[in-house]
Amino acid sequence: MNISSEAFVAGMCAIGAGIASLACIGGGIGTGNATAKAVEGVARQPEASGKIMSTMIVGSALSEATAIYGFLIGILLVLRIGNLI
Repeated sequence: MNISSEAFVAGMCAIGAGIASLACIGGGIGTGNATAKAVEGVARQPEASGKIMSTMIVGSALSEATAIYGFLIGILLVLRIGNLI
């Protein structure tokens, strides 16, 4: 069975785009966990809410940045497939 190199590259790009989409799922889960723990922390120590919230925002920004990078890689791979077909 002979597969052309263009078909192979297109298939690998599709697999890579699927794997890159997992970064978006991970970003959502990470942000949700961080928010849940921040709410628990504020409930336990309301006087530390400012410090807890600022730390949560920085962590959420890093988590979402990772998700955006994965999304961009997935989009680039899908566009690569479109150029091959």
